[in-house]
Amino acid sequence: MMKRLLTLLAALMALSLPVSAQNGPLRIEITEGVIEPLPFAAPGFVPESGAARQLAQDIAQVVAEDLAGTGLFRQIPDSAFISQISSFSSPVQFADWKAINAQALITGAVDLQAGGRLVVKFRLYDVFAGQELGQGLQFAGTRDGWRRMAHKVADAVYSRITGEGGYFDSRVVYVSETGPKSDRKKRLAIMDYDGANVQYLTDSSSIVLAPRFSPTGDRILYTSYETGFPRIYLLDVASVRRRVLEDQEGTMSFAPRFSPDGQTVVYSVTRGGNTDIFRMNVATGQTKRLTSAPSIETAPSFSPDGSQIVFESDRSGTQQLYIMDANGGEPRRISFGKGRYGTPVWSPRGDMIAFTKQSKGRFHIGVMRTDGSEERLLTASFLDEGPTWSPNGRVIMFTRETQGAGGEASLYSVDISGRNLKRVKTEGGASDPSWSPLQN
Repeated sequence: MMKRLLTLLAALMALSLPVSAQNGPLRIEITEGVIEPLPFAAPGFVPESGAARQLAQDIAQVVAEDLAGTGLFRQIPDSAFISQISSFSSPVQFADWKAINAQALITGAVDLQAGGRLVVKFRLYDVFAGQELGQGLQFAGTRDGWRRMAHKVADAVYSRITGEGGYFDSRVVYVSETGPKSDRKKRLAIMDYDGANVQYLTDSSSIVLAPRFSPTGDRILYTSYETGFPRIYLLDVASVRRRVLEDQEGTMSFAPRFSPDGQTVVYSVTRGGNTDIFRMNVATGQTKRLTSAPSIETAPSFSPDGSQIVFESDRSGTQQLYIMDANGGEPRRISFGKGRYGTPVWSPRGDMIAFTKQSKGRFHIGVMRTDGSEERLLTASFLDEGPTWSPNGRVIMFTRETQGAGGEASLYSVDISGRNLKRVKTEGGASDPSWSPLQN
């Protein structure tokens, strides 16, 4: 892979990183704070049947939007093209694409076959090297799944150029909010990562909070107040069937999250004015108390290997972050900056923890190493909270709420470098996002 295609790694990395390439390993030394997005061309995919004409255009557009939306790529408009792609098998005229400074070229073809079977093919080229990057791929599915196939193409392109896994073929569960601030209605909703294909999972008859995906993306934990007290529910995404997961009289249970293997849930229980962290075996219902202190212990999150749990506690007098063994034991504090810390979430890569920080009247989304070092604040506003990681650990989504009587909650995303802060498209107000793993 040519070095010019790899310079965008400066926007992805905070440290040097060896990157595999066709001509041998390259090492990218990160020194610049700003990176120029890599220019790419994505001509409309070639329709291989008359019924595929519109789908070919739509799929190419979603692929381009996925890549451009990262802030790492810049799409060259069709009006600048010298060449056109009229056949998927025709040789590429590299000189024509080089003349418009396209460094990467994505070509594709779409066929809608009898019975509604959709086939999507694509190739990725390094224009200045005059060669294909990797081998062409083909995806097949139903017509209704065309957006997913577009996201899969974009993931493959992203991965080949950056050396990292993609995150486009994923979903987000969140709390959909409607109505005035004084009478806000909330219900669970699920959507594609880019806001498309919204589906509502609950009605708005009771308050719902903090939905969390299982590691396989087929189940969701959330907290509901439908009984008057917070209770944890487990919901099957496909059937939308649900059951109470934790229901002890005289207690409140909330802030649930799955273990990496999906067999265990860690959560908080308030009993007799004291809040501690428990874990439960989902299949058997067997529970174990992990903390026992007169302080508030909540918002637990497993490490990717399942061996540790990060959580928030006010045991030191202020809200701070701690890490303990997954079976309990004495925790160690990892946050020491000025202000209060909460809602920690372990990165899927295992190297960082995202959190909410309140300091000097402002809220921030930040990241730190698992030992508490290298703390970086990525955002600042009236109210930013509740981070969730993309499947590749590169992007963080969170809730931002505006102030005042007409204030509304929205979803935003930001790269872990602090770049590319943008609002996520949703139907109305939205809060409490949880990012799914990549879909199968």
